[in-house]
Amino acid sequence: MTGPARLTVPHTAMVLAAGNGVRMRPLTERMPKPLIAVGGKPLLDNVLDRLAATGVETAVVNVHYLAEQIERHLASRRAPRIVISDERTELLDTGGGVVKALPILGAAPFYHLNSDTIWIDGVKSNLVRLAESFDAARMDALLLLAATSNSVGYSGRGDFGMTPDGRLQRRPEREVAPFVYAGVAILSPALFADAPSGAFSLNVLFDRAIESGRLHGLRLEGVWMHVGTPDAIAAAEEAILESAA
Repeated sequence: MTGPARLTVPHTAMVLAAGNGVRMRPLTERMPKPLIAVGGKPLLDNVLDRLAATGVETAVVNVHYLAEQIERHLASRRAPRIVISDERTELLDTGGGVVKALPILGAAPFYHLNSDTIWIDGVKSNLVRLAESFDAARMDALLLLAATSNSVGYSGRGDFGMTPDGRLQRRPEREVAPFVYAGVAILSPALFADAPSGAFSLNVLFDRAIESGRLHGLRLEGVWMHVGTPDAIAAAEEAILESAA
């Protein structure tokens, strides 16, 4: 009898920090959204601290809007090691930004996170749960999903339905889906085979993976907070305080 497979936590991560932060104005008129503090900590630090605690060694952070501020903020960080992917001259969107960084991210599956995603873990780290659940033989991507109905600050219709074996399906138009993408995933470099050149959305590749049955989801344990506007910050901070009580 063979024992359980050894957990392989990705050693690298891609952190998206190049957006313009339009919906977060006026707070982002002089500061990039990833540096806005929620619960006393910049959003970007919250993400990077979680990666460091999980054992990630290298994080590629892409920059565009007010890039110098992010570079200065990260200059002294040692864990994880930071590599800046400069998109000052051309914003490459969520998909093109990863393609540019693939030579640094390497040939193994890697974490992919929005820099403004924030959540409270349950009993176990959700990043560790993703690593435990990822199976490159069956998946090109494993997305962390939050419940549409009870996520803090989220009032949208959701993104995905999920089959019993974890495969994802897009929300039908004008319907409500049970899950929203929480901005955290493990992606295989295989997802980017024959990817478009230049700027493109990662959703293009997600849809392709759905067609082949290789886009999977994992339900977040804990609480996910959608911090999309200045008004949403207070609700997120209240949730953080309640979790610490």
